[in-house]
Amino acid sequence: MRKVTTGLFASVDGVVQDPYNFQYDSFDDELGAAMGTFMGRTDTVLLGRNSYAEWSEWWPAHPEDPFGQWINPIEKHVASTTLGPDLSWQNASLIQGDVHAFVRDLKQQDGGEIAVCGSVTLVRSLLFAGLLDELQLMVHPAIAGTGRKLFEPTDPPTRLRLVSSTVTSKGNVLSTYGPFAD
Repeated sequence: MRKVTTGLFASVDGVVQDPYNFQYDSFDDELGAAMGTFMGRTDTVLLGRNSYAEWSEWWPAHPEDPFGQWINPIEKHVASTTLGPDLSWQNASLIQGDVHAFVRDLKQQDGGEIAVCGSVTLVRSLLFAGLLDELQLMVHPAIAGTGRKLFEPTDPPTRLRLVSSTVTSKGNVLSTYGPFAD
């Protein structure tokens, strides 16, 4: 069975929105290597509407960037109830029907890992539905102050299991969590 994973940049105060506002100079070789490993295991991407709208404008215009070289040609499935079925970004398709059922079916197919990129609402939805197998938080040594956080006060209490954790040379904390097994 394929795994559904995500990797989100975060600030110490929990902000995951617009990480370029708080990454400063903390992006180091170890963080780049972790991203390379993450990308190397992944052959399918899930995106929400907002991430799709932003990224489908940005990344096709930056094909020389290593992330652009990876994200542009990869298979992408977009969760949205407002976008039309004709998505313009290469290898992007709209998820038809129930997103959770689609992801359950996708996990049963052959292939590498399935990564949720950006898409905070989709990450939360899959986590609380029991469909997210790994949540990696890459916490930068900075306080963002404002911006969207991954979790909300109305979220249900949920216990996770720490899979791995490492600190990079510039003080980034990379922590990977999985579902808690009783």
